[in-house]
Amino acid sequence: MDLEQFNENLKSKISKEEILNFCRKHILHGTPYVFESRDEDFYEFRNRIAIRFDIPFYEIYITGSAKLGFSPFKKKLFDYDSDIDVALVSPVLFEKIMVDISNYQMMFRQNRAVVRESELKMYHEFLEYVALGWIRPDKLPVSFQMRAFKDDWFDFFRSISDGKSEVGNYKVNAGVFKSYRHLENYTLSGINDIKKTKELRKH
Repeated sequence: MDLEQFNENLKSKISKEEILNFCRKHILHGTPYVFESRDEDFYEFRNRIAIRFDIPFYEIYITGSAKLGFSPFKKKLFDYDSDIDVALVSPVLFEKIMVDISNYQMMFRQNRAVVRESELKMYHEFLEYVALGWIRPDKLPVSFQMRAFKDDWFDFFRSISDGKSEVGNYKVNAGVFKSYRHLENYTLSGINDIKKTKELRKH
């Protein structure tokens, strides 16, 4: 399915149930475009991440244009300038990281005066995503003990980027979702936004 077919198919979905099924079938389910006809490589890539974070391989998803072959949001085809967006959908990992965040929050309260304004803004953005059930390490300030966590996180994903893993010559980014439902809700929200935008253009 290409971008035009995707939009036409989405346009035909009217009820909430139809849109949800569209989201599940075309965006969340199945082998990603970047691993088309390479199911074994897809497994190895997922398993590589799963071993590193001690979670089941089936909790690893690829989202974005690497999944579809195009971005319905940016209206852009997947190419060598695209990133691989990975979602680790793990309640266990989410809670494990949140223990560290909780400790950070306690230190933040005690040292509020020494945090730069730019880091404070980033931290507030991070907490907004957490409220949606999504941990985005790129939004974490580097203050206090979180620098080590960020460095470790990004070092690992750099180690499987740019031709150093089964996914190929792409940069790999990742975040952690609290549950499959949180990933589904976030993805569905984006699809509903696309549908609303297209409907508004008709009027």
